[in-house]
Amino acid sequence: MAVRAVRGAVQLERDDAEHMGERVGELLTAVLERNALTADALISVWFTATPDLRSAFPAAAARRLGITDVPLICAQEMDVEGAMPRVVRILAHAETGLDRSAVTHVYLGTAAALRKDIAQ
Repeated sequence: MAVRAVRGAVQLERDDAEHMGERVGELLTAVLERNALTADALISVWFTATPDLRSAFPAAAARRLGITDVPLICAQEMDVEGAMPRVVRILAHAETGLDRSAVTHVYLGTAAALRKDIAQ
């Protein structure tokens, strides 16, 4: 087994705790499914949110999915002028048999514009 990093992002329509939970939950679920991972394979997940998102911690969505024994951390994304607003990004580390080139990074909806080079 190797340790691999999986990236992902989602843009929220509004700064609302319930909406954030739904969208971040959708992102985490897609990352796990598209990479054939289980929560047991996760080592850690790093969440960032743009400064305009203040209604909830993105990591709370992981806890609601049952990811309760994995270290999670939230941080604020850099406030770069002209950057896409209301974005939650993740960097998940997991044990997997996938080659690095086979890892599927997940950028949902409009967030796909952030990384056209790797968005699936």
